[in-house]
Amino acid sequence: MTAVNDHRPKNLDLTTIRMPVAALASITHRITGVMLFFAVGFMIWALSNSLESRQGFEQTVAIMTHPLAKFITWGILSLIAYHLLAGIKHLIMDAGYLETLETGPVAAKVTLALTAVVIVLLGVWVW
Repeated sequence: MTAVNDHRPKNLDLTTIRMPVAALASITHRITGVMLFFAVGFMIWALSNSLESRQGFEQTVAIMTHPLAKFITWGILSLIAYHLLAGIKHLIMDAGYLETLETGPVAAKVTLALTAVVIVLLGVWVW
């Protein structure tokens, strides 16, 4: 048995690797899913507190009018918007559309652009 001498270059510096836009969109979709998992705790707390009693509802309304709570709400809605639009793109790709080397990056850019517009509109709605 001979040992394999592998002389291929190895790039271990991940900051120098340029990912394609479709890969970035897919990774971002996964990250937003994980972040939404943790955001559910805040959403369930707000819902539970608001439904507990009239005093709980008034307390939740008072908390939600604070600028930090509005920012958190806008962030959660932004996560939902991106995750929803990227999920729709993935469903379309699962149906056999937009999965070529030419259409994949275009679909990712359209998803990112639509999400940017929706996030701005959500910001206007929340604030």
